[in-house]
This record gives sequence, structure tokens and C-alpha cells, in this order.
Amino acid sequence: MSSEFSSGVAQAEALERRRMAPSSTNLPLVDEHTANEEVRALLARYRERFVRTDLPGIMLCFATNAALLKGMLEIAENLLFGASLLSRRHKEMIATYVSRQNACPYCADSHGALLGAQGGSPEMICALQQDHLNAPLFTGAELALLKFAGKVNANSSAIIRDDVEAAISAGWTEPQIAETVHIAALFAAFNRVANGFGLPSPYPDGL
Repeated sequence: MSSEFSSGVAQAEALERRRMAPSSTNLPLVDEHTANEEVRALLARYRERFVRTDLPGIMLCFATNAALLKGMLEIAENLLFGASLLSRRHKEMIATYVSRQNACPYCADSHGALLGAQGGSPEMICALQQDHLNAPLFTGAELALLKFAGKVNANSSAIIRDDVEAAISAGWTEPQIAETVHIAALFAAFNRVANGFGLPSPYPDGL
């Protein structure tokens, strides 16, 4: 295990101890204890699959609808947190960056912490959250991918083939770029759910 990854895991464990209980200011979160049987079973599946004793606020937002919660769990298991064309580290980079663009402190800090567990340095997380994408912290390929994901999020109607070609030139394949579109779009949706419900950052004292 690399020292960078070990440091990231230690950082994530420290943040785990500081993470605040889920709360919301605009719409109530589902109470696991009073939810219907189907929702309780899905939340139990989440705990088992991701080895979590607590439930993240975003999961409690999705729990207002059992079909939605089931779909989100499948997406999380099979794409967001599972093996796919992009590494988990790169997906967390995109999630942190897109969430920052969408002014979603809940998702930006949650995925910044997860990026730390994947070996992302505090400087890298800070750069993503402040939109300071400078070369020393990222590879040329990573910068190209983040630039593409940011444009998908902020100005998708302006995406043209040249944007895809630029990412290909940086070393990404078309299937990886397609996955980047899906990841950026999914997290943009999560950001709006979190902001709509009024989820605050799980780390009010900062990462």
C-alpha cells in the first residue's frame, strides 16, 4: 500500500469521526425507523453493501420514493462506487469538482473526503473546491478530463466533437469520455437534490 493511499485512508478515518449526523433545512429527511418495509430493507442493503453504520443524508432524500432509492442504490453499486471504465479516484475528482461548480457544500465535502480516502491530497481537494486546476497537482490527462466534465456540467449545450477530441488527445478513450458525461450529469442531479432538501456539509468545521 502506497504511503499516499495510507495517508488518505487515515485522513478519511479522522473525518469519519467528525462527520455530523444528517440534517436538512428545507424538506424533512426520511426517518429509517418509521419508513415502510421496502424502504427499510433497501436502507439495510445499503448499510451491508457499503459497510456503513450511519446513513448519508442524500440516501435519506432518495428514500422518499422506494423505486428511486432502489435505482440509486443500483447506480451507486454498479457505477459510482464500483469498478468501471474510470477509476474510483477519477470519479471522486469529478464529483468534487462538479459539486463545487454547483455550490453544493454537502456533495463537495462528502466527495472531497472520499477523494482523500483514494489518495487525493488536501491540496488537490482544495484546488478542486476552489476551481484552481493547476498542473502540479494533476496530470495532463486529469486536467483534460476535469475540464470536459466541468463543461458538461456548466454548459452542456456547448459541447462539440472538438471537446471530445481534446480529451482523446489527452489519453482518454471514447467509452471513458462517455462515462465522464454520465458521472458529471449524475452528480449534478445529486447536487440539486441535496440543495433542494437543504443538506448542509457533513463537515461544518471544514475538511
